[in-house]
Amino acid sequence: MKKNLLLAVSMVLVFTLQAQDKLLTYQDAIKIGIRNSYLLNQQKNNLELYQMQKLYNMAGLGPTLSANMTTYQVNGNTFNQNTGQVVNGLFDQVNGSINANLNLFNGFSQVNRLKQSASQLDAQSFYLMRTSQDVLNTISTQYLTVLLDAELLRIATENHSAQRKQLDQVKELVNVGSKSPVDEYNQLSQTKAAELRALQAEITLLNDKSRLMLTLLLDPNDKYEVTRPQLSVNDMESGEVALESLEEVALKNRGDYLRAVKTEEAAKYGKNSSMANMLPSLSAFGTLYSAYNHTHGDPNVRPFEAQFKSDNLRKVYGLQLSIPILGGNQNLQYRTNYLQQKVNYLNSQLARQNAEIQVKTDVFQAYQNFELYKKTYSVTLSQLEAAQEAFRLENERYNLGITSFVDYSNANKALVQAQTDHAQAEFRLLFQKILLDYAIGTLKVEDLEK
Repeated sequence: MKKNLLLAVSMVLVFTLQAQDKLLTYQDAIKIGIRNSYLLNQQKNNLELYQMQKLYNMAGLGPTLSANMTTYQVNGNTFNQNTGQVVNGLFDQVNGSINANLNLFNGFSQVNRLKQSASQLDAQSFYLMRTSQDVLNTISTQYLTVLLDAELLRIATENHSAQRKQLDQVKELVNVGSKSPVDEYNQLSQTKAAELRALQAEITLLNDKSRLMLTLLLDPNDKYEVTRPQLSVNDMESGEVALESLEEVALKNRGDYLRAVKTEEAAKYGKNSSMANMLPSLSAFGTLYSAYNHTHGDPNVRPFEAQFKSDNLRKVYGLQLSIPILGGNQNLQYRTNYLQQKVNYLNSQLARQNAEIQVKTDVFQAYQNFELYKKTYSVTLSQLEAAQEAFRLENERYNLGITSFVDYSNANKALVQAQTDHAQAEFRLLFQKILLDYAIGTLKVEDLEK
């Protein structure tokens, strides 16, 4: 009997522990999101590609050096360069050369390509930084939404419970004749409406939590419960921010704007590089060549060392100047490429200008929202205090039978609305500083993990 009782208790404890939701703190959500974000990981991979492209163009500034070795055997007629005669028989040949080439001038094409790849690498670095901030902003917004949904569900559930209790009281008063039966039906309607709002709040919480789990790439079958972060509304209210300096800070820190600046630079260097195809080019070259020839059966063949190091040794070096004059459709292709790069440069200028306006707009909007949400929170706090006191008095009057059900119902609706408005203002204000940091480009993972 005792064993069965212990087994039953153990099973209940196990099922209770399994039913408990896992806690998901704001800091945990940030860490998981940064680690699992496929967008962020994609941009990290792209950054490695841009680093390799920069290294490739950097190597293009140096000389090229190659070594070649060829060995073959001919059975038949062949020319022996040592004797200057055509030999018929079995003939061995070994050729070796070292070739070097250095570009002295090509319209600074390679220099511009290197600068272009360096600007593209910087642009990708800024894009990676902004993508990281995008991920943080998305997680923060979704986490806030889930947190607010949970609070609204709590308000709706408590209101439903209060309406149920009120319904029980009205039923008793109807039974003793102190209330009209119509009051019971009205209260029943109010109770069902409160239950409906609670169910709707639960559905909203479920859907928003699923979106957060998708962003974090967590299994939707796992149960998670979000917790309120260590943020103080009082700190938000006392924080003073100067709008005048925010735009300047944003233009120095916003990754999307800095990316637009570097993309414009890369387009300018790309335009300059394409122009080099229509300019003269000058290069230096050098070749060290030697060979060994051996005719089978020839007693006068000189040894390998004598031939390779002395007899057949040849040095070639010089300069090569190339001037494009007329190349048919190739010249037209060069001009088309240059025009394409020029248009790309002009479009990147427009993109940079648009990014600058977007930054200023985001900063202005975030700043104004921050200031207005501080005022909104203060207003909803006074609204909630007034609604609580009004409902308390109206509830007493209704129970005493000196006020109508309509007045009681209106007071209850006003209280629920005040609770909802206060919760929304509070949680939005908690995260408004994060949104402001996101707008000016100073949002960092380290700050959110504290």
